[in-house]
Amino acid sequence: MTSITTDFIQANGLCFEVLTCGSGNRLALCLHGFPECNYSWRYQMPLLAELGYQVWAPNLRGYGRSSRPKSVRDYGINHLLKDITAIIEASKCYSVLLIGHDWGAALSWLLAMDTTLPFEGLIIMNVPHPTPFIKSLKTWKQLKKSWYIFFFQIPWLPEWLYKINHAWLVGKAIQDIAVDKNRFPDEVLDIYRDQAAQPSALRAMINYYRALFLESSWKKYRGNLPIIKVPTLMIWGEQDPALGKETTYGTKNYVHDLTLHYLPHASHFVQQEAPAQVNQIMREWISNKINASAV
Repeated sequence: MTSITTDFIQANGLCFEVLTCGSGNRLALCLHGFPECNYSWRYQMPLLAELGYQVWAPNLRGYGRSSRPKSVRDYGINHLLKDITAIIEASKCYSVLLIGHDWGAALSWLLAMDTTLPFEGLIIMNVPHPTPFIKSLKTWKQLKKSWYIFFFQIPWLPEWLYKINHAWLVGKAIQDIAVDKNRFPDEVLDIYRDQAAQPSALRAMINYYRALFLESSWKKYRGNLPIIKVPTLMIWGEQDPALGKETTYGTKNYVHDLTLHYLPHASHFVQQEAPAQVNQIMREWISNKINASAV
């Protein structure tokens, strides 16, 4: 198996802790979600390196040993997008395969609309395109699933609760959501608990959600968004208690070239819970869609 190492990358005035493997001038950039970290890509990174990519999986701002700004406004969408753009520039690669899960997927959708960036492909896991998601929030069914977003608006209390007993609730939340709980033994959950228990880490992680309610820039994503023209693969674990499968319906209206795979026995943490299936889907799509078109 290709070895995974840790580097520190300077970008957008911050320092990012980045897991790396592979080599070459094509970047596979893997963006994690909440309440995880870059460790969540441990199964996919060797595959991507085998397929010829230089693979980077950064801890986003506020996570792990990446820089942790203090203000809620420091976690606004525009800052997060600038971080990723700067990381891409720091790689000096000529093309990018962008891969995102949860918050990383939400940011990836928005980045893929920027035709000035050198994307060759987009892979999304368990977060819908912004337009159908915002439409879904008009339904009581999805609002109930998204209760935690509103809970996170309460000052100090959420991070205090999640930090009790060395971030025990972080591990419990992940395991409770998982269908195959054997994929999340204590040694895996401890990695997520350790990074969340660092000073001010949970406040930073929750500030992503708080910043959504402070800025008006996100509102533009409710309107007529540009069609995503880069080839897009969407992998969806159907047993996701936070995001209903129906939020994926109609995605083809916003993506020019969409391939969508549903995994009926996987949860929100699809790439960790069903790594063999996810990797096979990725391998075939990259070989048949990305590499074949480049010949």
